[in-house]
Amino acid sequence: MSWRLSRFRTGDLVEVRSKEEILATLTDAGRSAGMPFMPEMLQFCGQKFHVGAVAHKTCETAKRTYQGRRLETTVHLADLRCDGSAHGGCQAACRLFWRDEWLRSPDESVKTPTVRPLPKPSTRCDESTLVASTQRPRSAEENGPRYSCQATELYEATTALRWWDPRQYVLDIVTGNHSTGAVVRALWLAAMRSWLRNTPRGYRLVKRVRETTHSWLVGGEVPDVHGTVPAGQPTPTGRIDLRPGERVRIKPKEEIFETIREDNKQNRGLSFDQEMVRYCGSVATVHSSVTNIIDEATGDMIRMKQPCIILDGVVCMGEYSACRLMCPRQLPSFWRELWLERVGDQNPQPAAPALVAP
Repeated sequence: MSWRLSRFRTGDLVEVRSKEEILATLTDAGRSAGMPFMPEMLQFCGQKFHVGAVAHKTCETAKRTYQGRRLETTVHLADLRCDGSAHGGCQAACRLFWRDEWLRSPDESVKTPTVRPLPKPSTRCDESTLVASTQRPRSAEENGPRYSCQATELYEATTALRWWDPRQYVLDIVTGNHSTGAVVRALWLAAMRSWLRNTPRGYRLVKRVRETTHSWLVGGEVPDVHGTVPAGQPTPTGRIDLRPGERVRIKPKEEIFETIREDNKQNRGLSFDQEMVRYCGSVATVHSSVTNIIDEATGDMIRMKQPCIILDGVVCMGEYSACRLMCPRQLPSFWRELWLERVGDQNPQPAAPALVAP
């Protein structure tokens, strides 16, 4: 099966088309090839950005398969993220998907046709229908809105991608998303981690490796997660009332392990996963305190009993998640305040509008 890549590459400068041009590419449901164009994206029309990554693949979270999915002719621009303004104030800060037909090269005139013809939906979309498309129908018995966005519809806008499909790793290099060395390293680590976990000899070696900070065999810090709170027992909680702009240190992984369950690696419903281990011990700036987030599976707004923290530049890099290696989506990691501590003299500043991966 052929794979239609975006005509753009990582690092290319592109211009977002005008609102009128983009609306003309959308169905009456506000989508192109199943991918929603959201009202939050209109603010970027007419502006120029560099391609942050070619989104030839992504991770799936709405159906909770947590597997890789394949996309075509789609990119991420810089680190543009959804501000949730048209979706009930959702604070998930998801990275936006941009299809090729919504973009042009800077040297491409307004009247110059794109390399691939723009789609011609049977029903034209306008701004009011675009706003209406952000909510799903609900029954009379249900209360509150149920939202629809790129994250909730991502499964339908993508196709299956097996982790062992070698084309995706070649495209990681061809698109400029990653260097050859980075891809080879990620595949090597995945292979070694699989062997270490699935052979008796490997399991014994893992136990020895965990006692050290670095190992040539796994390429540095061991990213495994091991909760210590027995199954069925409540996990500890703690608040330090962090504000955007404050500097914090992420606690060592051993301290965090003492706050998560051994069976599901969670603290009061919030997971601590292997992609977060690489940041332990580092210092970062608080981007936002999250209390409202859309449940991607249902579209319902979740109101958190305790806020979780998003930190600038602290995102999932897809380096250790075997079934979605090198995913360019870069979802922000959510942190309990219990896992963080203030550092130095504090002079909080307004949070940056975007998260920039390291």
